[in-house]
Amino acid sequence: MKSKHRRYILKQTKGYRFGRKSKERVAKEAIKHAGAYAFRHRRAKKREYRNLFTLRINAAVRDLGFSYSKFMGALKKGGVALDRKSLSTLAKDHPDTFKRIVQQLNA
Repeated sequence: MKSKHRRYILKQTKGYRFGRKSKERVAKEAIKHAGAYAFRHRRAKKREYRNLFTLRINAAVRDLGFSYSKFMGALKKGGVALDRKSLSTLAKDHPDTFKRIVQQLNA
């Protein structure tokens, strides 16, 4: 039973360097930290993507004479139900469509 648990732990640390892959005590510690980092970074990834979307929208809107905050406010008032992710994709991949949305809000 003990050896089965040891094998299970060491299998999880495959590819780690030095004693972290072969010594049970160090491997346990490595797994614990890896799990904590994975949990934390899954949440950080969402933050980073939202920042990227904001950045893309801001860059596209500046060229059209708006600021990001004024644009988002106009979207809310205009009742446009597009999220930042889709707006970012439009700004990056379909600038003509994005420009039409901005002009529609401006009018």
